Amino acid sequence: MTARFLRLRTRDPERGDVPGWVLITLMSAMLVVALLAVAQGRLVELFNRAMDSLL
Repeated sequence: MTARFLRLRTRDPERGDVPGWVLITLMSAMLVVALLAVAQGRLVELFNRAMDSLL
């Protein structure tokens, strides 16, 4: 069974590391949420000021 698993695993070298990419995506999303929670007031103020300067 181990030899069969190794053959199947080495058949497609471009398969990638799906759990790793999922972890990276989740960690990035959590970082964005954390930054937004900390800086939301300042970001809204900055955005509103930028929009007001366009009008």
